[in-house]
Amino acid sequence: MTMRVIITGATGMVGEGVLHECLHHPDVESVLVINRRNCGIEHPRLKEIIHSDFSDFSGIKDQISGYDAAFLCMGITSLGMSEEKYSSITHDMTLALATPLSQLNPEMTLCYVSGLGTDLSEAGRNMWVRVKGRTENDLLKLPFKQAFMFRPGLIQPTKGLTHSYFIYKILNPLIPLLRSLFPKYVTTLREIGLAMIQAVSGGYSSQIIEVKDIVTLADRQIPKGKIR
Repeated sequence: MTMRVIITGATGMVGEGVLHECLHHPDVESVLVINRRNCGIEHPRLKEIIHSDFSDFSGIKDQISGYDAAFLCMGITSLGMSEEKYSSITHDMTLALATPLSQLNPEMTLCYVSGLGTDLSEAGRNMWVRVKGRTENDLLKLPFKQAFMFRPGLIQPTKGLTHSYFIYKILNPLIPLLRSLFPKYVTTLREIGLAMIQAVSGGYSSQIIEVKDIVTLADRQIPKGKIR
């Protein structure tokens, strides 16, 4: 199948990596990125909407219908933030877009980038764990054809991309060793992008996508000779 994809967070590390994989994948027909600022990428299959208010997407509803997948990669660190502020950005803004997407695109597959350790009970000790858990729960209630909650841990950046977090740049030489020692906690940015594409086209047995599931999904894509 070919697919039309919406991506958020393309000015961050994970979103940029997922966008990179989509633009180089033969099964992705077109990509729409929704950002607050320009992502700085030009490609014949790429369209960008600059949208300042991520709490209200009603003004662009006519531009976000007719899509097969949404890869929601927007995120922010919880360090130094109150639970109210972090929840407003992480939960409320995510649902502000996901809700109309589910209504406009009933056959859409949603892939949401959450985090390793997220707690669906919403009762975890760490604030971000509770907020992410509530976000996952509310996304899973929406009437998407499929919805997958991606929970990456330590991520190896894709060479040549510009938005890798500083800590990952420092750790990058050690990541292959860390992966061999802790395979349940380490994945690559490329695997995340490929796993999302595979989840759209082939589905998966679980809606919660842990690191091992990311690797499994990505492995189903990599043997295809067309992919660089």
